[in-house]
Amino acid sequence: MGDVGWVSHSDDEGAAVDDQEIPIPLIMFPGQASHPSDAYHRAWELLEQRAPREALEILEPAIEAEPEANSLLTLRAWAYYMRVQLQKAEADLRVLVERDPSDVWARHTLGRALERQSRPADALPHLRLAAAMSADPEHETAVLRVERELAEAGVISYDDLT
Repeated sequence: MGDVGWVSHSDDEGAAVDDQEIPIPLIMFPGQASHPSDAYHRAWELLEQRAPREALEILEPAIEAEPEANSLLTLRAWAYYMRVQLQKAEADLRVLVERDPSDVWARHTLGRALERQSRPADALPHLRLAAAMSADPEHETAVLRVERELAEAGVISYDDLT
């Protein structure tokens, strides 16, 4: 997070009642990060706080400075995904999967982005591979959900379900 600050509470007459320690987030404005690693850490904090728009403002200049940095691209994909900018998320996730086919998070999130765009047939191979690589129950559930959707639509046979 950032530094620690103090907040004073007052009663109805304005007399101080108690002081409370609260975390104060770092304040960084777009273009202010001096190094891409600073942008990475600040963007991560913003995404954890569910602030993808602000994270994107910090990430864009950092990615321009270091376009091959998968870590920055991962955070941008996460921010796009959170903002439901699924085509932009998909584009970044495809680059990440191409650069590192063993990236389970990118592969699973690519599958989810495709699924959320109503493209379950495109999503299924990515979801299956992520589930096989991770054995994560959440990933396996995503595979079952998409397989069932495709079977109900008649795209695949119920016999082909895992």
